[in-house]
Amino acid sequence: MDVSFQWTNGGDPVFQRFYAVTEAYYSRIVGGETNRQAFIPYNASADIPDVALVFCGGQAVGCAGLKRYSETDAEVKRVWVDPAYRGQGIASALMDRIEDRARKAGFRRLVLQTRPIMPDAVALYTKRGYVLIPNYPPYDHLPGAVCYAKAL
Repeated sequence: MDVSFQWTNGGDPVFQRFYAVTEAYYSRIVGGETNRQAFIPYNASADIPDVALVFCGGQAVGCAGLKRYSETDAEVKRVWVDPAYRGQGIASALMDRIEDRARKAGFRRLVLQTRPIMPDAVALYTKRGYVLIPNYPPYDHLPGAVCYAKAL
C-alpha cells in the first residue's frame, strides 16, 4: 500500500472535509447534535494548528491533530481513519507522528478526550500506553467524556 503523510493546519480543505465527517459521526453516536452541544465549542477545527493527513494511493484517508493544552501538555484532536482503511495500522502511524511532533516541540505529556462508546478509539489509545485520567477542563463537566494521557 502506497502510504504518505503530510503536515498542515486546521484550515486545510482536506482536514475540513474530515472534520465535517467526524462531526456527523460524533453527533450520530450520541443521538444527535443537540446531545453534544457542550462539546462543540472546544473542538473548532481552526483551533488545531498541527494536523497530520494520511494518504493512500494519493487519496486522503485519515487525519490527526495536535494542539497546545498547557506549557507541558499537548492535546490530541480528531484522530480519524476512513472506515474502508481501518485495521491496517494507519491510526497507529498517525499517532506515531503526533507523539513525535509533540515530543520535538518540548511537550512532556499528551492528553486527549474520547468517549467510552467509541471502543476502537479507546483500544487504540490504551494499546499505545495512554492511561485513564480525571477529566481535564473543559471536559471535566461534560457527561460522556473520558480523558487519557501519556507521558512522552
